[in-house]
Amino acid sequence: MKVKRIMMLVAISLVFVSMIMGGCGNDSGTKNGSETKNEAEQGKKEDVVDKVTEVTFWGLSQQENYEPIAEAFNKEHDNIKVKISHYDTDGIKDACKVAASSKTLPNMWFNWGGSLGGFYVENNLTYNLNDYAEEHGWKEKFNESALNLCTYDGKISGYPSSYNVLGVFYRKDVFDKYGLEIPTTFEEFEAVCETLKDNGITPMYAGGLNGWHTMRYVELLIEHYAGSKKHDEMNLFNESYNNEEVTQAFEKYKEWVDKGYFPEGFLTLDANDTLMPLSNGECAMTIEGQWQDSNIVKNGLDMEQYGAFAFPAGETNRLSSFADMIQFNANNTEEELNACIEFIDYYFSHVLEYAENYGLPMPTKDSPMPQGQPNVENLIKQGEENGTFTITDQAFPTEVADVLFNCQDAIANGQMEPKDAGEDIQTAIESYINK
Repeated sequence: MKVKRIMMLVAISLVFVSMIMGGCGNDSGTKNGSETKNEAEQGKKEDVVDKVTEVTFWGLSQQENYEPIAEAFNKEHDNIKVKISHYDTDGIKDACKVAASSKTLPNMWFNWGGSLGGFYVENNLTYNLNDYAEEHGWKEKFNESALNLCTYDGKISGYPSSYNVLGVFYRKDVFDKYGLEIPTTFEEFEAVCETLKDNGITPMYAGGLNGWHTMRYVELLIEHYAGSKKHDEMNLFNESYNNEEVTQAFEKYKEWVDKGYFPEGFLTLDANDTLMPLSNGECAMTIEGQWQDSNIVKNGLDMEQYGAFAFPAGETNRLSSFADMIQFNANNTEEELNACIEFIDYYFSHVLEYAENYGLPMPTKDSPMPQGQPNVENLIKQGEENGTFTITDQAFPTEVADVLFNCQDAIANGQMEPKDAGEDIQTAIESYINK
Protein backbone atom coordinates (compact mmCIF):
# COMPACT_ATOMS: atom_id res chain seq x y z
CA MET A 1 0.00 0.00 0.00
CA LYS A 2 2.77 2.34 0.91
CA VAL A 3 4.54 1.68 -2.39
CA LYS A 4 1.32 2.22 -4.35
CA ARG A 5 0.72 5.47 -2.51
CA ILE A 6 4.24 6.70 -3.29
CA MET A 7 3.85 5.76 -6.96
CA MET A 8 0.50 7.54 -7.08
CA LEU A 9 2.00 10.69 -5.57
CA VAL A 10 4.84 10.58 -8.08
CA ALA A 11 2.37 10.21 -10.94
CA ILE A 12 0.29 13.14 -9.67
CA SER A 13 3.43 15.23 -9.30
CA LEU A 14 4.49 14.46 -12.84
CA VAL A 15 1.07 15.41 -14.17
CA PHE A 16 1.15 18.62 -12.13
CA VAL A 17 4.64 19.49 -13.38
CA SER A 18 3.54 18.73 -16.91
CA MET A 19 0.56 21.02 -16.52
CA ILE A 20 2.76 23.77 -15.13
CA MET A 21 5.27 23.31 -17.90
CA GLY A 22 2.52 23.21 -20.48
CA GLY A 23 0.98 26.30 -19.00
CA CYS A 24 4.29 28.11 -19.08
CA GLY A 25 4.80 26.99 -22.63
CA ASN A 26 1.41 28.38 -23.62
CA ASP A 27 2.03 31.70 -21.87
CA SER A 28 5.41 31.94 -23.49
CA GLY A 29 3.92 31.15 -26.87
CA THR A 30 1.25 33.81 -26.47
CA LYS A 31 3.79 36.39 -25.40
CA ASN A 32 6.16 35.59 -28.24
CA GLY A 33 3.30 35.67 -30.71
CA SER A 34 2.26 39.07 -29.41
CA GLU A 35 5.79 40.37 -29.74
CA THR A 36 6.02 38.99 -33.26
CA LYS A 37 2.75 40.68 -34.17
CA ASN A 38 3.81 44.00 -32.64
CA GLU A 39 7.14 43.84 -34.39
CA ALA A 40 5.36 43.21 -37.68
CA GLU A 41 3.08 46.17 -37.11
CA GLN A 42 6.04 48.32 -36.15
CA GLY A 43 7.80 47.19 -39.30
CA LYS A 44 4.81 48.23 -41.36
CA LYS A 45 4.85 51.65 -39.71
CA GLU A 46 8.55 51.98 -40.43
CA ASP A 47 7.86 51.00 -44.04
CA VAL A 48 5.25 53.78 -44.27
CA VAL A 49 7.69 56.27 -42.76
CA ASP A 50 10.36 55.12 -45.17
CA LYS A 51 7.99 55.80 -48.09
CA VAL A 52 7.16 59.37 -47.06
CA THR A 53 8.43 61.85 -49.65
CA GLU A 54 9.44 65.10 -47.98
CA VAL A 55 9.64 68.20 -50.19
CA THR A 56 10.56 71.80 -49.44
CA PHE A 57 8.87 74.89 -50.87
CA TRP A 58 10.07 78.51 -50.76
CA GLY A 59 7.17 80.92 -51.16
CA LEU A 60 6.31 84.59 -50.82
CA SER A 61 5.58 85.83 -47.33
CA GLN A 62 2.71 87.91 -48.74
CA GLN A 63 0.84 84.70 -49.53
CA GLU A 64 -0.37 83.82 -46.05
CA ASN A 65 -2.42 80.91 -47.38
CA TYR A 66 0.58 78.63 -48.03
CA GLU A 67 0.79 77.49 -44.42
CA PRO A 68 -2.84 76.46 -43.76
CA ILE A 69 -3.14 74.73 -47.13
CA ALA A 70 0.14 72.85 -46.60
CA GLU A 71 -1.03 71.82 -43.14
CA ALA A 72 -4.30 70.44 -44.54
CA PHE A 73 -2.41 68.69 -47.34
CA ASN A 74 0.02 67.04 -44.91
CA LYS A 75 -2.87 65.75 -42.79
CA GLU A 76 -4.55 64.23 -45.82
CA HIS A 77 -1.40 62.65 -47.25
CA ASP A 78 0.54 60.03 -45.27
CA ASN A 79 3.09 59.62 -48.04
CA ILE A 80 3.99 63.29 -48.71
CA LYS A 81 5.10 66.04 -46.35
CA VAL A 82 5.58 69.63 -47.49
CA LYS A 83 7.73 72.11 -45.56
CA ILE A 84 7.20 75.83 -46.27
CA SER A 85 9.73 78.67 -45.95
CA HIS A 86 8.71 82.31 -46.50
CA TYR A 87 10.56 85.20 -48.14
CA ASP A 88 9.59 88.70 -49.23
CA THR A 89 9.74 89.82 -52.87
CA ASP A 90 13.44 90.67 -53.03
CA GLY A 91 14.43 88.17 -50.35
CA ILE A 92 13.32 85.19 -52.40
CA LYS A 93 15.27 86.42 -55.43
CA ASP A 94 18.44 86.66 -53.35
CA ALA A 95 17.86 83.38 -51.48
CA CYS A 96 17.33 81.43 -54.71
CA LYS A 97 20.41 82.91 -56.36
CA VAL A 98 22.56 82.03 -53.32
CA ALA A 99 21.06 78.53 -53.19
CA ALA A 100 21.66 78.10 -56.92
CA SER A 101 25.35 78.86 -56.51
CA SER A 102 25.68 76.45 -53.57
CA LYS A 103 23.44 73.76 -55.12
CA THR A 104 21.02 73.94 -52.19
CA LEU A 105 17.83 74.94 -53.98
CA PRO A 106 14.61 73.58 -52.47
CA ASN A 107 12.45 71.03 -54.27
CA MET A 108 10.22 73.87 -55.52
CA TRP A 109 10.16 77.64 -55.27
CA PHE A 110 8.07 80.65 -56.27
CA ASN A 111 9.42 82.68 -59.17
CA TRP A 112 8.41 85.05 -61.92
CA GLY A 113 8.24 84.29 -65.62
CA GLY A 114 10.41 85.79 -68.34
CA SER A 115 14.08 86.41 -67.67
CA LEU A 116 13.82 86.04 -63.88
CA GLY A 117 12.76 82.43 -64.23
CA GLY A 118 14.90 82.03 -67.33
CA PHE A 119 18.09 82.18 -65.27
CA TYR A 120 17.25 78.77 -63.82
CA VAL A 121 16.53 77.36 -67.28
CA GLU A 122 19.80 78.67 -68.72
CA ASN A 123 21.74 77.07 -65.90
CA ASN A 124 19.85 73.74 -65.98
CA LEU A 125 18.58 74.26 -62.45
CA THR A 126 14.87 73.83 -63.04
CA TYR A 127 12.89 70.94 -64.44
CA ASN A 128 11.91 71.09 -68.12
CA LEU A 129 8.16 70.49 -67.98
CA ASN A 130 7.46 70.19 -71.74
CA ASP A 131 6.80 66.43 -71.67
CA TYR A 132 4.86 66.60 -68.40
CA ALA A 133 2.73 69.47 -69.73
CA GLU A 134 1.89 67.61 -72.92
CA GLU A 135 1.07 64.40 -71.06
CA HIS A 136 -1.25 66.24 -68.64
CA GLY A 137 -2.94 68.59 -71.13
CA TRP A 138 -1.64 71.90 -69.84
CA LYS A 139 -2.56 73.73 -73.07
CA GLU A 140 -6.19 72.89 -72.41
CA LYS A 141 -5.88 73.64 -68.67
CA PHE A 142 -3.99 76.94 -68.47
CA ASN A 143 -4.53 80.44 -69.81
CA GLU A 144 -2.37 80.77 -72.94
CA SER A 145 -0.81 84.08 -71.82
CA ALA A 146 0.15 82.65 -68.44
CA LEU A 147 1.67 79.53 -70.00
CA ASN A 148 3.63 81.57 -72.56
CA LEU A 149 5.08 83.80 -69.84
CA CYS A 150 6.33 80.66 -68.06
CA THR A 151 8.05 79.43 -71.22
CA TYR A 152 11.67 80.35 -71.79
CA ASP A 153 13.67 79.40 -74.86
CA GLY A 154 10.96 76.93 -75.83
CA LYS A 155 10.95 75.23 -72.42
CA ILE A 156 8.07 75.37 -69.96
CA SER A 157 10.09 76.25 -66.89
CA GLY A 158 7.40 76.29 -64.21
CA TYR A 159 3.85 75.59 -63.13
CA PRO A 160 1.80 78.79 -63.81
CA SER A 161 0.58 80.17 -60.50
CA SER A 162 -0.98 83.50 -61.53
CA TYR A 163 -1.41 85.91 -64.43
CA ASN A 164 -1.05 89.52 -63.39
CA VAL A 165 -2.12 92.77 -65.03
CA LEU A 166 -1.00 96.11 -63.60
CA GLY A 167 -2.90 99.37 -63.63
CA VAL A 168 -3.10 102.68 -61.79
CA PHE A 169 -4.85 102.21 -58.45
CA TYR A 170 -6.41 105.45 -57.21
CA ARG A 171 -8.52 106.89 -54.42
CA LYS A 172 -12.00 107.56 -55.76
CA ASP A 173 -12.94 109.88 -52.90
CA VAL A 174 -9.84 112.03 -53.46
CA PHE A 175 -10.65 112.32 -57.15
CA ASP A 176 -14.25 113.22 -56.30
CA LYS A 177 -13.16 115.86 -53.80
CA TYR A 178 -11.23 117.76 -56.46
CA GLY A 179 -13.59 117.06 -59.35
CA LEU A 180 -11.15 114.77 -61.16
CA GLU A 181 -12.14 112.23 -63.79
CA ILE A 182 -10.25 109.11 -64.81
CA PRO A 183 -7.75 110.40 -67.41
CA THR A 184 -8.01 108.90 -70.89
CA THR A 185 -5.07 110.76 -72.46
CA PHE A 186 -1.52 111.42 -71.36
CA GLU A 187 -2.25 115.15 -71.17
CA GLU A 188 -5.26 114.53 -68.93
CA PHE A 189 -3.13 112.35 -66.67
CA GLU A 190 -0.58 115.12 -66.20
CA ALA A 191 -3.39 117.60 -65.53
CA VAL A 192 -4.68 115.30 -62.76
CA CYS A 193 -1.18 115.18 -61.25
CA GLU A 194 -0.91 118.96 -61.34
CA THR A 195 -4.27 119.46 -59.60
CA LEU A 196 -3.37 116.98 -56.87
CA LYS A 197 0.03 118.60 -56.31
CA ASP A 198 -1.54 122.05 -56.13
CA ASN A 199 -3.80 120.76 -53.34
CA GLY A 200 -0.96 119.36 -51.25
CA ILE A 201 -1.34 115.72 -52.30
CA THR A 202 1.54 113.73 -53.80
CA PRO A 203 0.11 112.43 -57.08
CA MET A 204 1.91 109.06 -57.28
CA TYR A 205 3.56 106.70 -54.81
CA ALA A 206 6.79 105.07 -55.99
CA GLY A 207 8.88 102.74 -53.86
CA GLY A 208 12.30 103.15 -55.42
CA LEU A 209 14.14 100.63 -53.24
CA ASN A 210 15.48 97.84 -55.52
CA GLY A 211 14.29 99.67 -58.63
CA TRP A 212 11.41 97.57 -59.88
CA HIS A 213 8.54 99.77 -58.71
CA THR A 214 10.02 102.94 -60.23
CA MET A 215 10.54 100.89 -63.41
CA ARG A 216 6.75 100.51 -63.72
CA TYR A 217 6.46 104.24 -64.41
CA VAL A 218 9.50 104.41 -66.68
CA GLU A 219 8.32 101.54 -68.90
CA LEU A 220 4.93 103.21 -69.36
CA LEU A 221 6.67 106.43 -70.40
CA ILE A 222 8.73 104.45 -72.91
CA GLU A 223 5.50 102.82 -74.13
CA HIS A 224 3.99 106.31 -74.55
CA TYR A 225 6.86 107.81 -76.54
CA ALA A 226 7.99 104.74 -78.51
CA GLY A 227 4.58 103.21 -79.20
CA SER A 228 3.64 99.59 -78.68
CA LYS A 229 5.29 98.09 -81.79
CA LYS A 230 8.66 99.73 -81.30
CA HIS A 231 8.55 99.09 -77.54
CA ASP A 232 8.06 95.36 -78.16
CA GLU A 233 10.90 95.27 -80.69
CA MET A 234 13.17 97.05 -78.22
CA ASN A 235 12.35 94.52 -75.50
CA LEU A 236 13.10 91.71 -77.95
CA PHE A 237 16.45 93.44 -78.62
CA ASN A 238 15.54 93.87 -82.28
CA GLU A 239 15.58 97.68 -81.86
CA SER A 240 18.17 99.73 -80.00
CA TYR A 241 17.34 101.37 -76.67
CA ASN A 242 19.71 104.17 -77.60
CA ASN A 243 17.05 106.32 -79.28
CA GLU A 244 15.18 109.59 -78.97
CA GLU A 245 12.04 107.99 -77.52
CA VAL A 246 13.93 106.58 -74.55
CA THR A 247 15.53 109.99 -73.97
CA GLN A 248 12.09 111.63 -74.02
CA ALA A 249 10.79 109.06 -71.53
CA PHE A 250 13.63 109.72 -69.09
CA GLU A 251 13.28 113.48 -69.55
CA LYS A 252 9.62 113.25 -68.58
CA TYR A 253 10.48 110.99 -65.64
CA LYS A 254 13.02 113.57 -64.41
CA GLU A 255 10.42 116.31 -64.86
CA TRP A 256 7.95 114.39 -62.68
CA VAL A 257 10.62 113.87 -60.03
CA ASP A 258 11.47 117.58 -59.98
CA LYS A 259 7.81 118.60 -59.80
CA GLY A 260 7.30 116.43 -56.73
CA TYR A 261 4.89 114.00 -58.37
CA PHE A 262 6.60 111.24 -56.34
CA PRO A 263 7.19 111.33 -52.56
CA GLU A 264 10.31 113.05 -51.30
CA GLY A 265 13.13 110.52 -50.97
CA PHE A 266 11.14 107.92 -52.93
CA LEU A 267 14.28 106.11 -54.09
CA THR A 268 14.71 104.64 -50.60
CA LEU A 269 11.04 103.82 -49.99
CA ASP A 270 9.84 100.20 -49.85
CA ALA A 271 8.01 99.00 -52.94
CA ASN A 272 5.93 96.66 -50.79
CA ASP A 273 4.30 99.55 -48.89
CA THR A 274 2.16 101.08 -51.63
CA LEU A 275 -1.17 100.76 -49.82
CA MET A 276 -0.38 102.77 -46.67
CA PRO A 277 0.27 106.16 -48.36
CA LEU A 278 -2.76 105.54 -50.56
CA SER A 279 -5.02 104.69 -47.64
CA ASN A 280 -3.94 107.64 -45.47
CA GLY A 281 -4.32 110.15 -48.29
CA GLU A 282 -0.64 111.06 -48.69
CA CYS A 283 -0.72 109.88 -52.29
CA ALA A 284 -3.63 109.54 -54.68
CA MET A 285 -2.32 106.96 -57.17
CA THR A 286 0.14 104.09 -57.47
CA ILE A 287 0.86 101.38 -60.03
CA GLU A 288 -0.07 97.93 -58.76
CA GLY A 289 -1.45 94.63 -59.92
CA GLN A 290 -4.86 93.20 -59.12
CA TRP A 291 -3.49 91.71 -55.87
CA GLN A 292 -3.93 95.18 -54.35
CA ASP A 293 -7.60 94.33 -53.82
CA SER A 294 -6.71 91.52 -51.41
CA ASN A 295 -4.45 93.94 -49.52
CA ILE A 296 -7.39 96.34 -49.21
CA VAL A 297 -9.58 93.52 -47.87
CA LYS A 298 -6.93 92.26 -45.41
CA ASN A 299 -6.48 95.75 -43.99
CA GLY A 300 -10.22 96.24 -43.48
CA LEU A 301 -10.41 99.24 -45.82
CA ASP A 302 -13.46 100.41 -47.74
CA MET A 303 -13.22 98.83 -51.18
CA GLU A 304 -15.68 101.41 -52.55
CA GLN A 305 -12.97 104.07 -52.26
CA TYR A 306 -10.49 102.31 -54.55
CA GLY A 307 -10.51 101.95 -58.32
CA ALA A 308 -8.05 101.06 -61.07
CA PHE A 309 -7.53 102.26 -64.63
CA ALA A 310 -5.10 101.74 -67.50
CA PHE A 311 -2.30 104.29 -67.65
CA PRO A 312 -3.04 106.43 -70.74
CA ALA A 313 0.16 105.72 -72.65
CA GLY A 314 -1.47 106.15 -76.05
CA GLU A 315 -2.76 103.96 -78.89
CA THR A 316 -4.66 101.21 -77.07
CA ASN A 317 -3.30 102.06 -73.59
CA ARG A 318 -1.73 98.64 -73.07
CA LEU A 319 -1.11 97.45 -69.55
CA SER A 320 2.04 95.76 -68.30
CA SER A 321 1.66 92.13 -67.30
CA PHE A 322 3.62 89.22 -65.93
CA ALA A 323 3.18 85.66 -64.77
CA ASP A 324 4.16 83.94 -61.56
CA MET A 325 5.10 80.30 -61.44
CA ILE A 326 6.40 77.50 -59.29
CA GLN A 327 9.70 76.06 -60.48
CA PHE A 328 10.92 72.56 -59.67
CA ASN A 329 14.47 71.54 -58.93
CA ALA A 330 16.09 69.77 -61.89
CA ASN A 331 17.63 67.29 -59.42
CA ASN A 332 14.26 66.16 -58.06
CA THR A 333 13.66 62.43 -58.19
CA GLU A 334 10.53 61.30 -60.01
CA GLU A 335 8.85 60.77 -56.62
CA GLU A 336 9.80 64.28 -55.50
CA LEU A 337 8.58 65.90 -58.71
CA ASN A 338 5.25 64.08 -58.52
CA ALA A 339 4.91 65.03 -54.85
CA CYS A 340 5.60 68.69 -55.68
CA ILE A 341 3.05 68.83 -58.46
CA GLU A 342 0.48 66.95 -56.38
CA PHE A 343 0.85 69.61 -53.70
CA ILE A 344 0.60 72.51 -56.17
CA ASP A 345 -2.50 70.97 -57.77
CA TYR A 346 -3.99 70.65 -54.29
CA TYR A 347 -2.99 74.22 -53.44
CA PHE A 348 -4.83 75.71 -56.40
CA SER A 349 -7.91 73.61 -55.81
CA HIS A 350 -8.22 75.20 -52.33
CA VAL A 351 -6.65 78.66 -52.67
CA LEU A 352 -9.89 80.57 -53.25
CA GLU A 353 -11.02 79.43 -49.81
CA TYR A 354 -8.44 81.98 -48.65
CA ALA A 355 -9.37 84.74 -51.10
CA GLU A 356 -8.50 87.50 -48.64
CA ASN A 357 -4.87 86.35 -49.00
CA TYR A 358 -5.02 85.59 -52.70
CA GLY A 359 -6.31 88.47 -54.83
CA LEU A 360 -5.45 86.82 -58.12
CA PRO A 361 -7.44 84.83 -60.63
CA MET A 362 -5.95 81.40 -61.08
CA PRO A 363 -4.03 81.01 -64.36
CA THR A 364 -6.49 78.38 -65.57
CA LYS A 365 -9.02 78.94 -68.34
CA ASP A 366 -12.34 80.40 -67.16
CA SER A 367 -10.88 81.03 -63.71
CA PRO A 368 -13.41 82.27 -61.14
CA MET A 369 -12.77 85.75 -59.75
CA PRO A 370 -12.35 86.32 -56.01
CA GLN A 371 -15.50 87.70 -54.41
CA GLY A 372 -15.56 91.26 -53.11
CA GLN A 373 -12.51 92.31 -55.15
CA PRO A 374 -13.89 94.20 -58.17
CA ASN A 375 -10.60 95.58 -59.48
CA VAL A 376 -9.31 92.08 -60.16
CA GLU A 377 -11.86 91.43 -62.89
CA ASN A 378 -11.66 95.06 -64.00
CA LEU A 379 -7.92 94.90 -64.70
CA ILE A 380 -8.09 91.48 -66.33
CA LYS A 381 -10.78 92.76 -68.71
CA GLN A 382 -8.82 95.92 -69.47
CA GLY A 383 -5.80 93.76 -70.27
CA GLU A 384 -7.87 91.68 -72.67
CA GLU A 385 -9.39 94.73 -74.35
CA ASN A 386 -6.33 97.01 -74.48
CA GLY A 387 -3.64 94.39 -74.83
CA THR A 388 -0.59 93.88 -72.60
CA PHE A 389 3.19 93.96 -72.78
CA THR A 390 5.63 91.96 -70.69
CA ILE A 391 6.84 93.92 -67.68
CA THR A 392 10.42 95.07 -68.24
CA ASP A 393 12.21 93.16 -65.50
CA GLN A 394 10.81 89.96 -66.98
CA ALA A 395 11.55 90.99 -70.56
CA PHE A 396 15.13 91.95 -69.63
CA PRO A 397 17.79 89.60 -68.29
CA THR A 398 18.76 90.58 -64.75
CA GLU A 399 22.07 92.23 -65.71
CA VAL A 400 20.27 94.55 -68.16
CA ALA A 401 17.43 95.32 -65.74
CA ASP A 402 20.01 96.30 -63.11
CA VAL A 403 21.50 98.88 -65.48
CA LEU A 404 18.02 100.32 -66.09
CA PHE A 405 17.48 100.56 -62.33
CA ASN A 406 20.82 102.34 -61.89
CA CYS A 407 19.93 104.82 -64.63
CA GLN A 408 16.59 105.59 -62.97
CA ASP A 409 18.29 106.37 -59.66
CA ALA A 410 21.11 108.38 -61.20
CA ILE A 411 18.72 110.55 -63.24
CA ALA A 412 16.46 111.18 -60.24
CA ASN A 413 19.53 112.21 -58.19
CA GLY A 414 20.86 114.47 -60.95
CA GLN A 415 23.92 112.28 -61.45
CA MET A 416 23.06 111.33 -65.04
CA GLU A 417 21.52 113.14 -67.97
CA PRO A 418 18.40 111.53 -69.47
CA LYS A 419 20.07 111.42 -72.90
CA ASP A 420 22.75 109.04 -71.56
CA ALA A 421 20.42 106.36 -70.18
CA GLY A 422 19.56 104.74 -73.51
CA GLU A 423 23.24 104.33 -74.39
CA ASP A 424 24.01 102.64 -71.05
CA ILE A 425 21.05 100.27 -71.39
CA GLN A 426 21.96 99.38 -74.97
CA THR A 427 25.58 98.71 -73.99
CA ALA A 428 24.32 96.27 -71.36
CA ILE A 429 22.05 94.61 -73.93
CA GLU A 430 24.91 94.14 -76.39
CA SER A 431 27.17 92.80 -73.67
CA TYR A 432 24.47 90.27 -72.76
CA ILE A 433 23.98 89.23 -76.39
CA ASN A 434 27.72 88.85 -76.97
CA LYS A 435 28.06 86.79 -73.80
